[in-house]
Amino acid sequence: MPDTLQQRIAACTSCHGVHGEGSSGGGFFPRLAGKPSGYLALQMQNFQRGLREYAPMEYTVRLLTPEYMHEIAEYFAGQQVPYERKPVPTLTPSTLQRGEQLVMSGDPARQIPPCQACHGKQLTGTEPSVPGLVGLPYDYLSSQLGSWRTGTRASAAPDCMAQIANRLAPADITAVSAWLASRDVPADAHPQSAGSITPPLRCGVLQGQGGGA
Repeated sequence: MPDTLQQRIAACTSCHGVHGEGSSGGGFFPRLAGKPSGYLALQMQNFQRGLREYAPMEYTVRLLTPEYMHEIAEYFAGQQVPYERKPVPTLTPSTLQRGEQLVMSGDPARQIPPCQACHGKQLTGTEPSVPGLVGLPYDYLSSQLGSWRTGTRASAAPDCMAQIANRLAPADITAVSAWLASRDVPADAHPQSAGSITPPLRCGVLQGQGGGA
């Protein structure tokens, strides 16, 4: 039997979709397609290192070499498939307004920078290691922000996302996740180019990109 990449990534596509478009049912298996390859490779490494906790992913990547993880990441980063709108809970206009405020302007009084400061003006991510947020399911967004708060998801120190998530109230997580999940994906969903952001906080995963990194 031929040893093809498609055969070797069957464990990925069984949950994340044939092209990494995300699960068609619930929103807990996120889209991989089109995300920065550096981000995708780093997340696999984080599952190996115990910085992210989810048993099926930890099992899947436990024996993968760095070279193989980069090959997988490059494959999914190159996939360009349509986004599928997932269900969003019905919330009050004031809650959605709060979500928009946090995403676009942040909350300076609570030292919460806007999401777009790192995730890009169109929220499609930035190369090489910041993922897009627009188009992701509500369930996934809210669960990941919760994971940053509980320590079941982490990244290189200083872990700026853990700091931000712990400054968000539970109602803020609902608001941000719902507002992001309800946005239309822009026609050009590619990540912004490397070097196009100035991080507002010191952030280990963004070392070398200037600003607060």
